[in-house]
Amino acid sequence: MTDWRKLGTVIRPDPDTWWGRTHAMLPAPEQVDGSLWRIWWGGRNDKNQSHVGWSLIDLDRPDVELERAKEPELTPGRLGTFDDNGVLPSCVIRTDGETRLYYIGFKPGGTTRMDLYGGLAIRPDGADKFERWSEAPILERCKANPFINTAPWVVKTPMGWRMYYVAGVEWVHADLPRYNIQIATSDDGLDWQRDGRVAIDFAPGENALARPYVWHDGETWRMWFASKGEAYRLQEAVSTDGLHWTRLDPPGLEPGEGEDSDMVEYAMVLTHKGQRIVFYNGNDYGKGGVLAAVEA
Repeated sequence: MTDWRKLGTVIRPDPDTWWGRTHAMLPAPEQVDGSLWRIWWGGRNDKNQSHVGWSLIDLDRPDVELERAKEPELTPGRLGTFDDNGVLPSCVIRTDGETRLYYIGFKPGGTTRMDLYGGLAIRPDGADKFERWSEAPILERCKANPFINTAPWVVKTPMGWRMYYVAGVEWVHADLPRYNIQIATSDDGLDWQRDGRVAIDFAPGENALARPYVWHDGETWRMWFASKGEAYRLQEAVSTDGLHWTRLDPPGLEPGEGEDSDMVEYAMVLTHKGQRIVFYNGNDYGKGGVLAAVEA
């Protein structure tokens, strides 16, 4: 088990910012240059609706926020669309002259508490802002996935595009969905094929597996994700081919004091000068902000 040195809260919500008064949720990385990274996150307004912004972090000083977005880069969609009640970043990829923001879209539920989907916004190089690729979700209900479909994490491989995503398997009651992590494939990263293939399934006592974060370390595929029984905890798995996964022991980043005293979830993992640096959320799904920890 890895020992971690916690750095505390790095990115905090700002009560004076109309779109980020509470929460800095679901950190997602985009490398700017060298040790400089843009950490995307979702903040909430007075109506509890999420908007997508970012903070600039230098991994030489990962406990210091250098700059942040003054206005959101993505706002909720038009009334009646799948994301009209909130958007959150999930995965950011630069490819073929553009930056793709794969994101989570919220819509109030009817018989259940909420509906969650996966969306895509694109910013061509040189453009000022993201535009939705479609006002319809790229992850919608289908025959294989009739419930929640969201939190897309996308990788580009020599065999094509692959997505790891959160897939609902049932609603226990109106406030309690169960969801695992499944795999989708694509030729272009835009249109996706799904057949219900499971990447990570429930262990005893778990009812939710959230936010897959996947990377290749040069030798093997690795995934960090959050699992929930009573409260979220971080988990890790490995794969030789990105399709068949084996769980490892938990990575050891456990609850502490303050903002992560109860929950630890939604982690992103970067390696800088041979040391892993983790940005993650704590209690109440990131209400207090994004925390950081480094390998001790």
